[in-house]
Amino acid sequence: MSQAAAAAPTMTAPAESPLKVSLERDGRLLKLTLARPKANIVDAAMIAALQAALDEYLVRPELRAVLLNAEGPHFSFGASVDEHMPDSCGQMLKSLHALVLKLVESPVPVLVAVRGQCLGGGLEVVAAGNFIFAAPNAQLGQPEIKLAVFAPAASCLLPERIGQAQAEDLLFSGRSVSAEEALLLGLVSVVAEDPDQAAYDYFDKHLAGVSASTLRFAVRAARSQFAQRVRAKIEFVEKLYLEEMMKTHDSVEGLMAFVEKRQPTWLDR
Repeated sequence: MSQAAAAAPTMTAPAESPLKVSLERDGRLLKLTLARPKANIVDAAMIAALQAALDEYLVRPELRAVLLNAEGPHFSFGASVDEHMPDSCGQMLKSLHALVLKLVESPVPVLVAVRGQCLGGGLEVVAAGNFIFAAPNAQLGQPEIKLAVFAPAASCLLPERIGQAQAEDLLFSGRSVSAEEALLLGLVSVVAEDPDQAAYDYFDKHLAGVSASTLRFAVRAARSQFAQRVRAKIEFVEKLYLEEMMKTHDSVEGLMAFVEKRQPTWLDR
C-alpha cells in the first residue's frame, strides 16, 4: 500500500460541500480536494469553501504543508463565466483575489497536484501555491483573452513565477501548455504519472520531519517580498478590470457570446 493510500483522513467536509477537507500525516498535512468533477469550477461556493478551510486550519501550530488536488480527470476548467458578468463580477473577483492572497501568504508550503485541464481561475489558484506536481496529461493555460477579458491574478503571479516575456506569451495568446512545457518554463516543479503521490513523497522526504515553527519562518523569509508585490499589483489589476475593461463593449460581448454559444462580434472598443 502506498503512503498516500495509508494516510487515513481525520476530518471530511459535508457531502454537499464542493471541497473535501482532511488532516493527514498526524495532523501535519492539510489536504484540500476540489470535489465537483469533471469541471471543478472555481465559483463562489468553491472559493468560500477553500477560504474557510484555510482560515480554520492554517493556524494549527503542527501543520507543515497544504496539499491541494482535485477529483476527476481534470483539476479545473476555471472560474464561473456566469459570475464574470457585469452585475456579479465585482464580488466574484474580490473573493477570488482574497483566496489567491491567502495562498500566496500561506505560512506553510502549498503543494498542488494537477491532472488534465487546469485553466483560468483554476490556474490562478494553483499558481498561488509553492510547488506544482503535474501529470503528463496536464494542460495549463489562461484562456481569458479569448473571451475578451484578461486574467487579473495570473497577471500578477505568472511574471513572478516564469518571467515577464513567458508570462506575456500565455496571457496574451490564451494558449495552454503541456506539463513538459510548463516544467521547462518553471511553472511546474515535477512531472509524474501520479502527481498526488509525488506531492506526498515530497512532503514525507522534505517537510514532515522539520520543525513546523522554523518552517513558518522560512516561508515568511522566502515569500515576503513576493507576497507584497502580488498584493500591491492585485489591487491595481482588480481596479483596471472592474472600472475600465468591464465598461467596454467587447468584454461584455465576449462573455455573452460564450454563455450563448455563438461567435462574438468585436467592435474593438
